[in-house]
Amino acid sequence: MSFLILLTGIFVLILLTTWAKLNAFLSFLLVSMGIGLANGMSVDKINQSVQTGIGDMMGSLLVIIVVGAMIGKLVADYGAAQRIVAAFMKWFGRKYLVWGLLITAFIVGIPLFYGIGFVLMVPLIITLSYKYDIPAVYIGVPLLASLSVTHGYLPPHPSPVGLIRAYHADLGLTLIYGLIVAIPSAVIAGPFFARFLKGYTTKPLATFAGKSIPDAELPGLADSFITALLPVLLIGLATLFRLTLPADNFLVLLFSVLGDPTIALLLTLAFAIYSLVLKRGKKIETCMAAMGDAAKDISLILLIIAGAGALKQVLTDSGTAGQLTHLMQGMHLHPILAAWIIAAFIRVCLGSSTVAGLTAAGITAPMIIGTQINPSLIVLATGAGSLMFSHVNDSGFWLFKEYFNLSIRDTLKTWSVMETIVSVVGLLMVGLLYFLTPHG
Repeated sequence: MSFLILLTGIFVLILLTTWAKLNAFLSFLLVSMGIGLANGMSVDKINQSVQTGIGDMMGSLLVIIVVGAMIGKLVADYGAAQRIVAAFMKWFGRKYLVWGLLITAFIVGIPLFYGIGFVLMVPLIITLSYKYDIPAVYIGVPLLASLSVTHGYLPPHPSPVGLIRAYHADLGLTLIYGLIVAIPSAVIAGPFFARFLKGYTTKPLATFAGKSIPDAELPGLADSFITALLPVLLIGLATLFRLTLPADNFLVLLFSVLGDPTIALLLTLAFAIYSLVLKRGKKIETCMAAMGDAAKDISLILLIIAGAGALKQVLTDSGTAGQLTHLMQGMHLHPILAAWIIAAFIRVCLGSSTVAGLTAAGITAPMIIGTQINPSLIVLATGAGSLMFSHVNDSGFWLFKEYFNLSIRDTLKTWSVMETIVSVVGLLMVGLLYFLTPHG
């Protein structure tokens, strides 16, 4: 019975967000309450579950996501991303342009949220397309494949961070495994797949061509790279030292502080303010305004994550998650595959990868309790499923269609296939990691 209630709840969630166009946070609250009532929970108990779920999910995520957004805003607004792009264009040249764009987007995509990265970098693609007469889709897909994998697999992006919290995974280890999964996913969905896209010669709209900041006004290359990569370096080193050195080693103790996600991001934000703003004589007031705008830009994402936390807790407290776990175990589905399938199903139905991943986590998290499976692998499997086959119910689909001036059919054959490759290759890489790492 609980399983049917869950399916009905997911269907209602789809209707509320797609047909009724209701705000995703309100949709999550309504569905959470409906599932709770249908399972016989009292109103007081439902309210308690909702509040507990929101607080539990947001308590450890708020600082990471907000500070990460502020760093991304400064990287974009103060020219650090453009400096990195220019450097890679110079180093790779026209012959290896797609590889340069792939690496550029991967580095820039780590601190930038997907939407910001898209509107920042796609105009550069369109400008390059007009300047060198290269098909925009051919050079655009590798860049967007990189942005997609960083968005789906790597913290501090909202969905991976939320999944890490939901599955109680280690952030540093997830980052390292995420890089192992993300790189081949981006390469296969990017440059390799793009080889088949040279025939898409439709010119993008010139309106979307980017306006470059003069080179003399850009920050230094070293400052740009450090700002983009410092969080990854600090968190990655902390995990590496913890796994390879004795617990009382000085480097382990030092990086247990410096590599704490909150500390690492705050240090990076401080460096960004100094190197991109104060060092170059820019006004601190303008910088603070930009950081405030960044917080506003992600407010809806924060609400979606909060709503997903509420639904997760109601599913747990109502017993639905436990019953679904027994059902999945009876079907003999491996938790990694189950997490991918559930996330992919919700993604195809709802469109939003963030909603798909966090909703799936609430359903599948109980499945790994008592197992020896590394929760970081479940995080990445869920992330892979949440990227599956973007189509007409996803805003990213329409952004790609309009910016690159394609038909719906051609968008399905390019963008949707690229996202599907990212998802499937990601699942295969998670499976490979599962067999190569210790597990029960």
